Amino acid sequence: MRAFNRFYTKVIGALQAGMLDSPYSLTEARVLFELAQAERMETGELRGLLGLDAGYLSRILTRFEADGLITRERSAADARKQLVRLTPGGDEVFTGLDARSAEVIGRLMSGLAEADQERLVSSMAAIRSLLSAAEREREPYVIRPPRPGDLGWVVERHGALYSSEYGWGIEFEQLVARIVGDLDLTRDTGWIAESGGRRVGCVFYVRQDATTAKLRMLLVDPAARGLGIGRRLVEECLRHARAEGCKRITLWTRDSLVSARRIYQAAGFSLESQEAGMENGVPVNEQMWSLALHPTT
Repeated sequence: MRAFNRFYTKVIGALQAGMLDSPYSLTEARVLFELAQAERMETGELRGLLGLDAGYLSRILTRFEADGLITRERSAADARKQLVRLTPGGDEVFTGLDARSAEVIGRLMSGLAEADQERLVSSMAAIRSLLSAAEREREPYVIRPPRPGDLGWVVERHGALYSSEYGWGIEFEQLVARIVGDLDLTRDTGWIAESGGRRVGCVFYVRQDATTAKLRMLLVDPAARGLGIGRRLVEECLRHARAEGCKRITLWTRDSLVSARRIYQAAGFSLESQEAGMENGVPVNEQMWSLALHPTT
């Protein structure tokens, strides 16, 4: 991690005396950025947002004021508080820094193939997600149809995740691979949940006959759990089923998948049958659930 920090700070020029050919340091540029996002900001809020020492921030603001970049005034509501805003000159300096930053990133990315650009952005999103639970909670997500490469991810993620969490082993991954291999995407369909450029969930709708279908392979990555993604995936599957005129949808699960079962129950599924089984030497309880559907009007 320290080696990565040294590498990346060098790549973005964070250790240079002036950021982006400007007279301002990285910290000063960051203060300008935050002030540009708000009409005005209280100094205590700015200090807390950036984690800066009060004296250090005061020196930065004094320099900005001398350069004509900001104005400071006492709060009408609380005279103990100081409000800061950018001047037109400050807006101009920030706009220039922002444009040069975008140019630098553009040059860095231009040397990479499109697939490598996606991999880079996805990796950055993964770092943010893993190191910041609060950031993870705010991260938006999209639900989209499968694209090339997604089906391989579905098999890999099922195998790795359920082996890690339940000890189900490679035979379970082979089972998922067979299910994926049997998909007929001229009649079956699926949805991939994506957040920060990274796949974080999936579900599939498999047509059985003219009136019956199966919900299959619902999965939400641990990094994205608690955001309602599983519920949204199931809702999308059921919406599609009703639009297709499907009258009954079934699913197979195991009682150890507690979160998934809660989603199914909330969506109206009922337990039809269950029987004891074994997966990689681990006892499991196989369950079949079903839901009668009423087509949308």
